[in-house]
Amino acid sequence: MDALITNAAEPGKGAGAGSSGWFEPHTPPDGPRPHHEGDGAAAPSRPVRPIRPVGTGAGRNGDPGPALPRPGPAQDAAGARHHPEPPSQQPPPRAEVRPRPRQPSSDAQLIRRTMEEVAPVADKTTSYFYALLFIRHPELRELFPAAMDAQRDRLLKALLTAAEHIDDAEILTEYLSHLGRGHRKYGTRPEHYPAVGECLIGALTRYASAVWNDEVEGAWVRAYTAISQIMIDAAAADEKHAPPWWQAEVVSHEPRTSDIAVVSVRPDQPYPFLAGQYTTLETPWWPRVWRHYSFASAPRSDGLLVFHVKAVPAGWVSGALVHRARPGDVLRLGPPGGSMVVDHSADNGLLCLGGGTGIAPIKALVEDVAQHGRRRAMDVFYGARSDHDLYDLDTLLGLARSHPWLSVRPVVSHGRGEGGLHGPLPEIVQQYGPWPEYDAYLSGPPGMIRSGVDTLVRGGMPSQRIRHDLIEELVAAGP
Repeated sequence: MDALITNAAEPGKGAGAGSSGWFEPHTPPDGPRPHHEGDGAAAPSRPVRPIRPVGTGAGRNGDPGPALPRPGPAQDAAGARHHPEPPSQQPPPRAEVRPRPRQPSSDAQLIRRTMEEVAPVADKTTSYFYALLFIRHPELRELFPAAMDAQRDRLLKALLTAAEHIDDAEILTEYLSHLGRGHRKYGTRPEHYPAVGECLIGALTRYASAVWNDEVEGAWVRAYTAISQIMIDAAAADEKHAPPWWQAEVVSHEPRTSDIAVVSVRPDQPYPFLAGQYTTLETPWWPRVWRHYSFASAPRSDGLLVFHVKAVPAGWVSGALVHRARPGDVLRLGPPGGSMVVDHSADNGLLCLGGGTGIAPIKALVEDVAQHGRRRAMDVFYGARSDHDLYDLDTLLGLARSHPWLSVRPVVSHGRGEGGLHGPLPEIVQQYGPWPEYDAYLSGPPGMIRSGVDTLVRGGMPSQRIRHDLIEELVAAGP
């Protein structure tokens, strides 16, 4: 039920993919904020057309369940990307930065007009949505964390993204399929989707009254039903070969700095993933609060999974993992996701930018290339604020000594830094360019990814050769 886009919840997820948008029942930001009560849950000012389940759909345990109308051919084609095999056997599709359609569809124009109307009253709109949801469907409240304040920001961001990019069916379908699979760990069922859609329409009806009419409502119903069906289908397909979550025991906890720890866990059953991907993680201290973290190694023969975690101010999950977790503690993991994986059939060099704990998936990619035994040029730029923050530099330099095709350059923004590289990471990378025969991989804070993509594109690198998992930025990029 998450909708479209992620925003970075905390920098522990190196690739920048954070908690999600439209209806994310379990992921407030990593820290408490003031709770805004909104203005109650009075009935909408005009009747709302319900989003009714139509046709057939797969419920849990194979039982027939309600489903929404199936998407059109373009979305069906993209939706066919559901994994028939574990992701370690079938890499996810490549996520590309592609231009948005030049001529928005009529539905997209109506949705954008709605969002312009509700933007000044965004907090009231989202507060009203949740009030409607919990009053009309109180059974859904248990799916959510106790602290609901952060849902408002996340919901608005997702709605705005939908308004701007509703026509980009391919990239939204790819991401929504991942969300549908991931929502199995929440206990999400097909019959929950119409309830969410009904209350979303109810909130928009109330706060976009100046522009709301049957035509606008129809556009929102069509968009939401297509989104819902993609997620329902993905969850049903995933249920055939994967559990909804994995239990994972902490087997080692290594502090690297006062606020960074390397945490290794052993899942209770095989966990298939690809180097460069990430997962969602729940701790026993914050039930129903999930965070995204990249795998810091390629798949290992011993089955261990490694994460680099930085505790952020007021960070619930990150603080617990850095300062509280110890061997023997049991975490829960969602399914793997992300498309920042290496195409081993290509011959291009690999340009990797890792900022802070964003170096975690970059290190996994280095190991992955080494395991495949191909001598491809690989240039890694490891950025941090100071030398002290280059917590994994010795490991990377050791890999570079073992593999002559690998180059590692540390870059610091404050101080001279080891090797004399000082300044913003993307600017340093540009100085070493151009990179005509390279594919780029970016992982780190959202601002670094954003500026890195801009710098590489300005330097002549085609956008389709730039990979990262900051989905919010992927769909927002235009010509």
